[in-house]
Amino acid sequence: MEERSSRATVASIQTEYVRNLQKKQHRKAALKVRLFRRLAVFGIISAILFGGLIHTNLQQKQVLADKEQKKAELTAQLKQVQAEQDVLKKQLVKLDDDEYIAKLARKEYFLSDRNEIIFSIPEKNQKKDENVEGKE
Repeated sequence: MEERSSRATVASIQTEYVRNLQKKQHRKAALKVRLFRRLAVFGIISAILFGGLIHTNLQQKQVLADKEQKKAELTAQLKQVQAEQDVLKKQLVKLDDDEYIAKLARKEYFLSDRNEIIFSIPEKNQKKDENVEGKE
């Protein structure tokens, strides 16, 4: 006995019905391929857009954090300037007083009233500086 292969070839009958079925199968396969391609393109575009949105969001967060830090620094600087302004306003009010001006002139420029003797006493910081310089 001759051995036959386990696969037997079957010849397809080329009728109009069979050709129509084959065409439908090819169309379905082509539709699946097109659908897969469209989904792949849509997925790639979506990923690019999503990545762009995330990147923009992160950049805006960084800019916001930088601006908040700068705002905090400027707020601290504003408080300092306002404190200096208050001191200067108080000093301006004092400068309207003639007695304060006379006292300031005597202190800064060593001016004196009649029968007044001025003694210049060095401050403690000056003595410390002189001692440090002498040791070197």
